[in-house]
Amino acid sequence: MDISHRSVLKEEVLELLAPRTSGELLIDCTLGEGGHSECFLSSFADLKIVGLDADTSIQSVAKKRLADYGERIRFFNVWFNTFFREYPLGDERPDSILFDLGISVYHYEKSGRGFTFNKDEPLDMRLESGLEISAADIVNNYPEEELANLIYEFGEEKYSRRISKAILRARSEEMIITTKQLADIIWNSVPVDYRYGRIHPGTRTFQALRIAVNGELARLKTALSSALSVLKPGGRMGVISFHSLEDRIVKHYFRDKGRSCTCPPEWPICKCGGKPVVKVLTKRAVRPSDIEIKENPPSRSARFRVIEKLMDESD
Repeated sequence: MDISHRSVLKEEVLELLAPRTSGELLIDCTLGEGGHSECFLSSFADLKIVGLDADTSIQSVAKKRLADYGERIRFFNVWFNTFFREYPLGDERPDSILFDLGISVYHYEKSGRGFTFNKDEPLDMRLESGLEISAADIVNNYPEEELANLIYEFGEEKYSRRISKAILRARSEEMIITTKQLADIIWNSVPVDYRYGRIHPGTRTFQALRIAVNGELARLKTALSSALSVLKPGGRMGVISFHSLEDRIVKHYFRDKGRSCTCPPEWPICKCGGKPVVKVLTKRAVRPSDIEIKENPPSRSARFRVIEKLMDESD
């Protein structure tokens, strides 16, 4: 089978989320092509997995890849925040939950939806076709200031205002509908020395558009809370993030849930009993080794954080 994506931090994920009893359930919230799930299923003979993905095309690849594991894996074509909000498994609670927030190489190489500036494709970026707004809709319709703020907030792009101004100037002449059009506009709008830096000058803008189109940060914030609520006490939850915006959300959420008092700061007295809900198992984010980065360069920005749930918050 032709697999595009190499899962990151496989050994570290297996070690920190390994089953500790027989017959455990793991929810793989971002199944992708099934790399992490295949590692778990092949390493632990009685582990069961529920695999989630909003993208039907990439999930079809995972289904073929994992077909030999039969009923040990179940598939749900759904956004992970929706899954945990509606939670269709009833009283069946997971022992482990894994989020791998990276965009699969599959989407860059095979989706044809404009995730990369290295190809000339329609400027779409939707991970799920039912989403209403595409990247082209944002680029061609947002006001200049709103577009600049989006690129700055979600891309941390210091030249966001230059880029936004250049986009508005270009779209006044013709619609911006392809990745090449957008990449060229960005290239020509930034200072010459910025064009030849460590990353392509379009990297941060493309990231910002993808995050906005798919609501990635908002989904993550709600999903962490909902996922923790269904996780069994004693269970573990791990998150692999790939940029500072995601990692900051995860880090702060885990830290807050690991505090002795989790009441809102405006409450005059403690009502939670002064007990932490989780134990943070990774005081610092786990990073890929030099060997892994050399063998799989996209792993270089990965950060892995893990918590162990101590109790339900209602206890």
